[in-house]
Amino acid sequence: MYHLPADHAAEAVAVVGLGYVGLPTSLALLAAGNEVIGVDVSQSRLDAIRRLEVDLTPTDHQRLAAYVDDPRFTITSDLAATARARTVVICVPTPIDRHLVPDLRALSAACASVVEHAVPGQLLMLTSTTYVGATRDLLVAPLTERGFRVGSDVFVAFSPERIDPGLVNDHPGVAHDGTPRVVGGTGELSTDLAAAVLRRTAPAVHTVSSAEEAEMTKLWENTFRAVNLALANEFAEDCRALGLQPLPIIEAAATKPYGFVAHYPGPGVGGHCIPCDPHYLLWQLRALRVTSPLVETAMSAIAARPRQVVRRIRDILANRGTSTLGARILLVGVSYKPGVADLRESPALEILAELAAEGAQVHFTDPLIPVLKLGPATFDAIAEPEAEQWDLVVVHTVQPGTELEWLADQPAVLDATYRLGPLKAKAVL
Repeated sequence: MYHLPADHAAEAVAVVGLGYVGLPTSLALLAAGNEVIGVDVSQSRLDAIRRLEVDLTPTDHQRLAAYVDDPRFTITSDLAATARARTVVICVPTPIDRHLVPDLRALSAACASVVEHAVPGQLLMLTSTTYVGATRDLLVAPLTERGFRVGSDVFVAFSPERIDPGLVNDHPGVAHDGTPRVVGGTGELSTDLAAAVLRRTAPAVHTVSSAEEAEMTKLWENTFRAVNLALANEFAEDCRALGLQPLPIIEAAATKPYGFVAHYPGPGVGGHCIPCDPHYLLWQLRALRVTSPLVETAMSAIAARPRQVVRRIRDILANRGTSTLGARILLVGVSYKPGVADLRESPALEILAELAAEGAQVHFTDPLIPVLKLGPATFDAIAEPEAEQWDLVVVHTVQPGTELEWLADQPAVLDATYRLGPLKAKAVL
């Protein structure tokens, strides 16, 4: 039986996928003393990393500057390089397509390549959010077909990433203080080996009995958030109908020490996880002819939220005696959350597209995003929005350090964050 070597902590770890999860993971492993082989099939991504032109927290930017020329850190597009590592961590994107169906192409290709280059004694650890059973389907089964005995020749585990990007959540390492990593392996030794690797960068590790339990843990976490965010948005609408502001009520409810977790309303739900991950669960359940009505309703509400924002914009303009046609509308902040230059699934994209389709003159300002592309159209950020007069300003995302005093001089402001102070012309969703 294979045993963990005494010098395992100093051995090479290959990280496949150097995106928003893989690159911080690589930097944390380097900080823990490991040699790291970073692999990404995108040459442009590798070039951006070498130029330090990547979206990272300040802590990780400092780490990248320190490690980019370190001989212990190799970055390459050659997937065969994973054969040099004792541990291979797979961190590739798992998006959904426009039909809300999981897009498994990147994950399947990465796993196939890792299996192709697997060598005896390796630990292969998947971290990408996916469906229950993916670790067995994409790693265990093909390894077995190659003749490996999983659990004695090679080792396989699943440990979902728990990164929360953004300046407002800037913690050292790849996990928040006090946030454990969950891991489940295909066999006890696989779990133990994976837990030993994770402990190098995580404050704690919680083991479960199988990869499937770990896969479902991640789906449950993000589905919980999706359902509660949909509820928070609906509750905010109810508050407006009753002439109330939702934030003081949420903060009051959050004083209860048990049974309540604060979720806040906004213009929609964006990013790589919450708008996507529950669809992996729903997709798998549909194949089994099982329904999950609460989750389905929540995801429908999340998908509809940007259109609610557009309807509210129409109402505000109509109350001022105008329409969206020809209206000069500015979105303040377009990333999906503060502190990131990430547009994935950002509600701002759909809001801008809907308004442009209705004939509005739409513009945006965002210190982290200089240019935005919507189909064939390209929008340049407005550098000095305070120098212009707008029919309506929609506050979508407030980036750290953004000054908004100039909003007081605007004729109409829609606060989609619910967090602005009092303004004479302010409306909320």
